[in-house]
Amino acid sequence: MAPNLECRMYESEYPDVDTAVMVQVKSIGDLGAYVSLLEYNNAEGMIPLTELSRRRIRSLNSLIKVGRVEPVMVVSVEADKGYVNLSKRRVAEEDVIACEHRFNKSKLVHSIIRHVAETMEVDLEDLYVRFGWPLYQKYGHAVEAFKSIVTDPDSVIDSLSREVKEIGPNGKEVSKLVPAISEEVKDALVKNIRRRMTPHPLKIRADIEMKCFEFDGVLHIKGAMRKAEAASNKDCPVKISVVAPPLYALTTQTLDKEQGISILGKAIAACTEEIQRHNGKLALKEAPRVVSEREERLLAEQMGKLGNDNEELSGDEDEDEDGGMGEIDFENLAFLG
Repeated sequence: MAPNLECRMYESEYPDVDTAVMVQVKSIGDLGAYVSLLEYNNAEGMIPLTELSRRRIRSLNSLIKVGRVEPVMVVSVEADKGYVNLSKRRVAEEDVIACEHRFNKSKLVHSIIRHVAETMEVDLEDLYVRFGWPLYQKYGHAVEAFKSIVTDPDSVIDSLSREVKEIGPNGKEVSKLVPAISEEVKDALVKNIRRRMTPHPLKIRADIEMKCFEFDGVLHIKGAMRKAEAASNKDCPVKISVVAPPLYALTTQTLDKEQGISILGKAIAACTEEIQRHNGKLALKEAPRVVSEREERLLAEQMGKLGNDNEELSGDEDEDEDGGMGEIDFENLAFLG
């Protein structure tokens, strides 16, 4: 029998009143909007027309659309009917920010636990009962526990246990504490948590234009490039590459965005000071910023193309040197004598 992979994110079956929750609009009717509570296993909810806006409604589509995901406030919960009454107009800006932040963390936790439940063929709610919800209770949010699991899984997971009943030697039922999850499930959780939560370095880049027309200008530019790279530290190594003279790219990789941008700023300042000592000029074309893999790939392709163009140009020059007189017809040349 296939395991059940449907479960809410939190231990409480329904949210508390006056709590902001994330919903997805499923349909819009004469009485209001019908939604699914995404954190509560798509429990049904409704936003009455009177709770959509504080102002007079001129256009319903401008206020709410089918498929939209957004935070709303819980007005009342009818647990016996499995129904939640909601309000859009009562949500303050700070509620929106807090709800979105919590939902993003909970969604990450849920996707990891659900993936492990599916691959290990265990019941999702059972895994939440044994592992997920105890971490919410202990750490405030399970994502905080996951951060610790990345570096020290045993201290977090081995602290969890569950009680089982078994028949003792005297034939009576006794309680016994055992690990909350099996070693196989533990290994799968640690592997997936590390894969999803280990921070990845950011690539930060700045683009400059540098020129020096003095004697030995190329050497002065190379010296300025070395000054830029000397601004590196162990967490932010700086590299400067030629894109196509006079364009250069400074890059660094770091987990700390602000530090990376600051280090590149210092590298540019050091480079500027050095090139100006030799009457050169440096202009900032693009300030330090985080770049995507796609941008880096385009830069690499651009540099590769320029390199190939330079090789072809060099090859053409060699051919001109070797065959500067063109092809000579030695047979016909003999008759000219």
